[in-house]
Amino acid sequence: MKNALFVYNPVSGGHRIPSELDFILSSFQEKGILAQPYRLTDANSDYLINALQSGVYDFVAASGGDGTINFVANLLLNNDIKMPLGVIPSGTCNDFAKCLGINSLKESIDIILQGETIMCDVGYINNSQYFLSTFAGGNFVDVSFNTNSELKKNFGPFAYYLKGISEVANIKSFDLKITADEHIIEGKFLLFLIVNGKQAAGFPNLLKQADYTDGYMDIILVKKCSNINLASIFFKVLSKESVNDKNVIILKARKCELSSKMPLALTVDGERSELFPASIEFKQRILEVFVPIEEINNIS
Repeated sequence: MKNALFVYNPVSGGHRIPSELDFILSSFQEKGILAQPYRLTDANSDYLINALQSGVYDFVAASGGDGTINFVANLLLNNDIKMPLGVIPSGTCNDFAKCLGINSLKESIDIILQGETIMCDVGYINNSQYFLSTFAGGNFVDVSFNTNSELKKNFGPFAYYLKGISEVANIKSFDLKITADEHIIEGKFLLFLIVNGKQAAGFPNLLKQADYTDGYMDIILVKKCSNINLASIFFKVLSKESVNDKNVIILKARKCELSSKMPLALTVDGERSELFPASIEFKQRILEVFVPIEEINNIS
């Protein structure tokens, strides 16, 4: 029998996981995997690190939103723990899970049980924190923690869109300098996104050609523009069209540096951040994750 450590955030997704706990544990047990549950709290993470380093567990499965998955991935990477990570989505957007081709809790269990893994890229900010899907700054990035929890429960990612629309009248541009490989760009912007994969901020297929194994980050810069032009950009995103717009700059880079003279709202995988100015390096294929067989075929 294999052993797994099941780390879960009890409050993610409207306290969903506690009600699904028996289903998750029994699903593993029926396939010969003894899953030890670990309830994430705000307490010290030393016990969790010790458990991950103990050699007892064959893999770790993490359930929660993007912030929870980020937390567990950082423990693995910062402590050089070589162990596959299973992603069981239970947050609002679940960007990283969807980038991996994982669309539901039940599907994620089946994917882990199939046992197929891949090595994926991660971003590394200021030599201190890894991110899995998105590092963002500027307008709208704080909607995830300013949106009413009941609204998120009832509407899912659409709650963020509603909150974002309500803030359009208050948006302000900011000065930004970005050096991305050989590119140097300076100007006034409304938003920047550093993305690993096709989905960010709950928007599916935001970058249809993005690849989380190629060693490159995708950079999206939204220039200062009128509310009408901004609405046009949002409409293209919501309609799942290609973000081809004169007010949007899209770059690929292995390394980039960002700075601004103005204070910015920042998020790392949907959680508040103060890592700015930011120096970002993409680490190619350093995190092992369970994925659907189709993803392996697509990458290959």
